[in-house]
This record gives sequence, C-alpha cells and structure tokens, in this order.
Amino acid sequence: MNAFTLLPFIVLIAAMFLMTRSAKKKQQQAANMRNEMQPGSGVRTIGGMYATVKEVSEETVLLDAGPGVELLFAKSAIGAVLSDDEYNRIVHGIEHDLKSDADLVPDDASSLTETDAADAPAAAAAASDEQAVDLGKKDAAEAKADAAEAAEARADAAAEAKAEDEPKKTDGDTGAK
Repeated sequence: MNAFTLLPFIVLIAAMFLMTRSAKKKQQQAANMRNEMQPGSGVRTIGGMYATVKEVSEETVLLDAGPGVELLFAKSAIGAVLSDDEYNRIVHGIEHDLKSDADLVPDDASSLTETDAADAPAAAAAASDEQAVDLGKKDAAEAKADAAEAAEARADAAAEAKAEDEPKKTDGDTGAK
C-alpha cells in the first residue's frame, strides 16, 4: 500500500486518541474534585442548585440547602466544589476583595476635578477668559417684550395655517379619467 492512502487513517486514529485522552482527563479531575469534598464546603449541583456539604459518604453527599432543608445527592450529581469566596459571592451576595482598599473609585468626581498648585495659574487664566453667564431673572420690561414677540409669532403661525387650509381654485380639469 501507498503511504498516502494510509495517511487519512493515521490522522483519524490520532484524533480519536487525543479526544478520548482529554475526556478521560476531565473525568479524572471531576472524580478528584468530588472525592475532595469536605463538610462545610459550598457546592453547585449539575442542576444548578447551590448548597453546603453537611456529610460525605462513599457514594452520596448530604447537602444543607437552607434552614431545615437537607438533601441527599449522589456524588456524581455535584457539578463543582466552590471556594468560600465564590460561594459567598453567589449565594449571599457578599463581595470579598483583598485589593479593594487600594483601588477604590470615589463616589463623586471631586478627585477628577482637583487641580494641583502648579496648575493654579493656568486654571485662573482659563477662568478669566470665560464670560460670565447671567442666570438671574429678567426685568419686567424684558419679560413683557418677550411675551409680545411670542404672541406675534403665534399669530403669524395661525395666519399661515389658515391660508394653507383654504381650498385652492382650479379650472376643474384634474386630468383624471
């Protein structure tokens, strides 16, 4: 036989070997994880339920799912053994971050807008270039003038709308047949 005819069979056998090897490795890791369960550790079942291990026997695990709720599961039904931090974060919503003190983000933007002493002259120059904005109330005369302008604008808009609504006169020939 030619080597080129055997090559696809060799590649197929190698692929099957690698796939079964990785599957066996995953099964071995899962078995080790289930055998290392101890009372008090948090687990997630293959159904997605979170509980605390109460007792471990040869083939079964007694789980505490809540006050007065004890469930008996097969060891093979345990999907993952969780670390204490992960279990508390998921079940109780407790975040425990060791580096949280160093990387705190302030609640306000004051730290983002603070200026250094070296930047003080530049900030003063920028402030003097800006024009002051008057946010106060208008005088009574200005308020009346603005109201009169608004009334004129409304009257003009009403006159234009009335002119558009009037029917247009035609000679009667619409071109429709």
